[in-house]
Amino acid sequence: MSTQGEGMTPHLMTFLLVEDDDNHAHLVMRSLKKARVHNQVFRVADGAEAIAFLRQEGEHTDKPHPDVVLLDLKLPKVSGHEVLATIKTDEALRRIPVVVMTTSDAESDRAKAYGHHANSYVVKPVDFERFRQLVSDLCLYWGVWNEPPEGE
Repeated sequence: MSTQGEGMTPHLMTFLLVEDDDNHAHLVMRSLKKARVHNQVFRVADGAEAIAFLRQEGEHTDKPHPDVVLLDLKLPKVSGHEVLATIKTDEALRRIPVVVMTTSDAESDRAKAYGHHANSYVVKPVDFERFRQLVSDLCLYWGVWNEPPEGE
């Protein structure tokens, strides 16, 4: 049994950030890199590229599968809801945790995301410091406290 949570031993996490807003992406990536967990962060700016990254297609053939996907819902080309549905219906991808990070606090978006088996749904705070704290807390949770199954 792992003592990861007990000893709070950080390990290298690979995050895929799916975000089309450059300002939000910069803030998230900066916060992930400054968090108490050592992280590798990849960013794609639309839903079609997210699917290609996850399936290791095209220019993404040498990219690792992420440990966690941070997914915006409002994306060009393929919506975040469609990306989430693709992940959770693909046998090779479905166990990757997906955290929906969006500006939408609409109940319909939340219900649809959880209907597609999102692992978490968070609304991006408008306040810079609260947004930074949210990202830091996500890193701490997924990188230190969360216990994935063996071999993950």
